[in-house]
Amino acid sequence: MESTAIVNKIIRFSSVDGPGNRTVVFLQGCNFNCRYCHNPETIGTCNQCGACLRYCKTDALSLVDGKIVYDREKCVNCDECFHHCPHGSSPKTSRMTAGEVFAEIKKNMPYIRGITISGGECTLWRDFLVDLLTLAKNEGLSTMLDSNGTYDFSKDSELMDVVDAVMLDVKAFDRSEHVKITGMDNEMVLSNLRYLAECDKLFEVRTVAVPELFDVGHTVEETSRVLKELGKQESIRYKLIKFRPIGVREEYRSYDTPTDEYMNQLCEIAYTNGMKDIVII
Repeated sequence: MESTAIVNKIIRFSSVDGPGNRTVVFLQGCNFNCRYCHNPETIGTCNQCGACLRYCKTDALSLVDGKIVYDREKCVNCDECFHHCPHGSSPKTSRMTAGEVFAEIKKNMPYIRGITISGGECTLWRDFLVDLLTLAKNEGLSTMLDSNGTYDFSKDSELMDVVDAVMLDVKAFDRSEHVKITGMDNEMVLSNLRYLAECDKLFEVRTVAVPELFDVGHTVEETSRVLKELGKQESIRYKLIKFRPIGVREEYRSYDTPTDEYMNQLCEIAYTNGMKDIVII
């Protein structure tokens, strides 16, 4: 049976999700519950409860035989449906086979260099990833994953054979701070940081800066130090991301956006540890 996944959305062209122009596929579902999540509608899975119906102003949503039906033509993308979803989901998702998703990707060729699979957490759909990335590799496209690092990549050679590189989130280096942010520990994340760097499968490390929530400087210091110890500090990008309240759940919007001065201080920490490719966004 052909593998399937719940797809939140497909962005046909992106220049910020890996090298070159890429198509990005966002899969539904995440095993983290980050306080500052900028895409909280990708965390949960729709259970057809219908709570979103009353917030749809254009009748783009309806409940038919116990299931939510989404009319894309009527939708004005006001996003009220998932802003009021009690399950951290969206009614605008679609269950698709790897072949169906790749058929959409092929429409963008030859204008893309590769594909990136994101989420949610894409590795929750492991079999789907293998099938989709294999199709992409067979067409000469580069393949990347955007992952929170909770999947043990070191034990899955089949998946790694079709993944060119991973963009890894290091939410916090300290375990207790990581639990505070995400609800889970970071043992596997830090293991993947080393493993992916050692096998030259780590394209980029990402840290969202929320100074009120955790010691960002410590995370940047320790993460860049690990890469320096491995001799990979010059070849891997470190992306430092300012917290912004846009898209964040209301109860977590009160954190301040870091200043440019603060972000430059973080950049200097990574630079001192030999990082050469540092991006602030």
